[in-house]
Amino acid sequence: MDTEALRSVISSGLGDCEIELQIDGNKIFLDLVADVFVGLSRVKRQQLVYSLLNELIISGEIHAVTMKTVTPEERRNS
Repeated sequence: MDTEALRSVISSGLGDCEIELQIDGNKIFLDLVADVFVGLSRVKRQQLVYSLLNELIISGEIHAVTMKTVTPEERRNS
């Protein structure tokens, strides 16, 4: 799996964001900080990210996703 291509897919859907990404075979681990998460529940945030990765999941290129999704303010306060 191409790390830069995956970063591009994520940033194209989230806009200006911080992406920490680890790939282990067909499993990915994401730590995302984005303004687009403001006002969204944890579930809605995850649904947004999954919608960006849907084609890769359907193809089997991604089998499992672990993610942390926070706003910039939440990151500053943690």
